[in-house]
Amino acid sequence: MRIIIYTGKGGVGKTSIAAATAYQLAAEGKRTLVLSTDAAHSLSDSLGRPLGSEPQQVDERLWAQEIDSLKETERHWGRVASWFSSFMQWAKLDDIATQEMMIFPGFEELFSLLRIKEHVESGQYDAIIVDCAPTGETLRLLSYPNLLRWWVQNIFPYERKLLKVARPIVKVAKGLELPNDETMDSMAHLVLELEQLQKVILDSQITSVRIVLNPEKMVISEARRAFTHLNLYGFHTDAVIINKILPPEAAEGYLAEWQKIHLQYEREIEDCFRPLPILKVPLMNQEVVGKRMLSQVAAVAFPEGQSGSMLYHGKTEEIYKTEDGYVMNVTLPFAEKDQVKLNQKGDELTLQVGSYKRIVTLPRLLLSRQVRSAKLANGQLTIHFNDPEGDGGQ
Repeated sequence: MRIIIYTGKGGVGKTSIAAATAYQLAAEGKRTLVLSTDAAHSLSDSLGRPLGSEPQQVDERLWAQEIDSLKETERHWGRVASWFSSFMQWAKLDDIATQEMMIFPGFEELFSLLRIKEHVESGQYDAIIVDCAPTGETLRLLSYPNLLRWWVQNIFPYERKLLKVARPIVKVAKGLELPNDETMDSMAHLVLELEQLQKVILDSQITSVRIVLNPEKMVISEARRAFTHLNLYGFHTDAVIINKILPPEAAEGYLAEWQKIHLQYEREIEDCFRPLPILKVPLMNQEVVGKRMLSQVAAVAFPEGQSGSMLYHGKTEEIYKTEDGYVMNVTLPFAEKDQVKLNQKGDELTLQVGSYKRIVTLPRLLLSRQVRSAKLANGQLTIHFNDPEGDGGQ
């Protein structure tokens, strides 16, 4: 099994690159599924044919799917939404506007990602190519399971106990039916599924993220931030793809200055993201739609037919022992010192970079050890832990 997740700023051409990758993998003999989890689907436009919410065969050994987030929400959130609906009626808030409150922001897209887990478990495909939402939304979605798992482990048990005590009292006194065990089980099952999904997409042996960008200042800036936050959450990035590069023929005439700018930014991207492989795709002379043009893009992007290979292996996080105790290294490329915050509470370590936060449950060998010091240098956050038999100071 191979899973490749494509992300990037809106408009950079990640859908075309995802579809091109899928065509090449299918041509190599792999049963390949390319699916879109973006609410604003454009995969059908790229392939040049209509798609549905279930996989449809579009070529030999190639299937495609545009996930219907509303259907997925009903599947995974229907029981909980039903209780919310009864609550709204009881509170006399059952108008159209309040219906939107039954789904937390971002959950619809998150439910769409669960189809990846189902396809993996089905065993029907050798490779799954994911055309994800624009970068910021992708990062938010990929971070959700981490936060939900913390909620289930730390808050959920107390809520269930409280509800068991309060349910008969509230029902008699107020006429309101609190969530029953089936509703609470449904929520717990959802989080369990998300946790299983996260294990799949964090498995660097089968899953990698590829960042698609254009040689433009704002796009590069967003790609740098995305790379930082992907590392924060432990996602493995194995390549950067520069798309829509002006070809040498543009060096003369109206586009000459643009071509110089592209060359300048190409060098900047290579310097910034090294040692990641930098793949390059020129601006094609035709609109990239349909098998013929997508196959051309794949041939240029992956000239040696390595579209499904793991193009780079790097560690986003590691723990090792020194004479002074244990050290945890977290790779945070491009992060600035004033962006990084670190807090320890019991066996949990909270890492924050800018507006993105990750809660890390410390492994067994770091339990009872306190953070002694932390230093960010050269894209590496190095955290030193005290020996539990030491002075215990921070």
